[in-house]
Amino acid sequence: MPELPTFEEAQALVLAHVRPLDGERVPIGRAAGRVTAEPALAAVDLPPFASSAMDGFAVRAADTPGTLPVVATIAAGLPATRPLAVGEAMSISTGGVVPVGADAVVPIEYVVQHDNNVEIADGAAVGAHVRPRGGDIAAGAVVVGTGVRLGPAQIGGLAAAGVGELLCARAPHVVVISTGTELAAPGSRLGPGQVYEANAVMLAASLAAAGADIETLPAVADDESALRAAVERGLAADVLVTSGGVSVGPHDLVRRIEAGLGVEEVFWRVAIKPGKPVSFGVRGETLVFGLPGNPVSSLVGCELFVKPALRALQGLLEPLPRFASGRLAAGLRQNDARDELVRARSRLDHDGVVLEPLSGQESHMIATAAGADALVHVPRGKGELPAGAAVRWLPLDAAG
Repeated sequence: MPELPTFEEAQALVLAHVRPLDGERVPIGRAAGRVTAEPALAAVDLPPFASSAMDGFAVRAADTPGTLPVVATIAAGLPATRPLAVGEAMSISTGGVVPVGADAVVPIEYVVQHDNNVEIADGAAVGAHVRPRGGDIAAGAVVVGTGVRLGPAQIGGLAAAGVGELLCARAPHVVVISTGTELAAPGSRLGPGQVYEANAVMLAASLAAAGADIETLPAVADDESALRAAVERGLAADVLVTSGGVSVGPHDLVRRIEAGLGVEEVFWRVAIKPGKPVSFGVRGETLVFGLPGNPVSSLVGCELFVKPALRALQGLLEPLPRFASGRLAAGLRQNDARDELVRARSRLDHDGVVLEPLSGQESHMIATAAGADALVHVPRGKGELPAGAAVRWLPLDAAG
């Protein structure tokens, strides 16, 4: 039997089959969370005029120190009606247009005002407290490059630079299907042998945070015709994600049905715990992921394989999950056949992040996993990682 791929090898296989989606124009007010498909350029110089960084008085530096008449008041948004002449000062608000002729602003707290004059005790430097035109960015310069997910800072920068709309990758359309006759809707009354369906809502929440447009189909019983119809519908999407039915039991029908519908399987099973029986295939441009039915296995497969594919579809430059560094609060035994991802709680101390493994690591224990905010990577091996050992870990949070 060939050796199973590591999760890094499986990730590389997934990304090798991803083709970024086309772009679409998106208004700036609806662009948060989207990924840029081309560089977004400043429409104007920012600031678009020389402006004051302080409340104070616009002056000629050469006229200071001295006592100057205040000949006008400049509020933000209302430029001066005439240039500043030699030997004059103009009152100016933060953000106000520095008048022609002025080359410095003296803050209000550094002057003495009496009648319509202002006494300036110290000499002002040329350019003091003046924000030059284009000092932030010049018109036509790149505000945000290609392949960047837009957060609040990027949205603010783009809006300030006059960008009303920009080209973003289309949000991937993802169909999520949970399979299993035993599944009941949360909140309903459980029948004999039933469990509540958790995977579809869990996966939908995770994948929506990664920028996907989610369509969740009703849970499908272990029935060939019903499952075939659901899978066929899902294959019209950019990504199909199924949960359950990918192992080797008599009711594990998903892979066989997908093969019959033209899905070319790229891999089945990965050397990872939990989540070994994950599958990945393609039909045309559609990416097809088969995640295990055990909820924690499904969660791990989503983090390691599905979300990187979604990021790559949107053109993110670094689609793989970013492992952080920390150290163990308690020892963990290694598995000599598979890498493991262990649920843990993270906390900060004076030396950085400390990770406390949770008790109850079985792959069905999703309620226990609700207390975790981290997945700790335990590389395969025959030894043990002692308390205090340096480890890599993934955050389990709402971010994409």
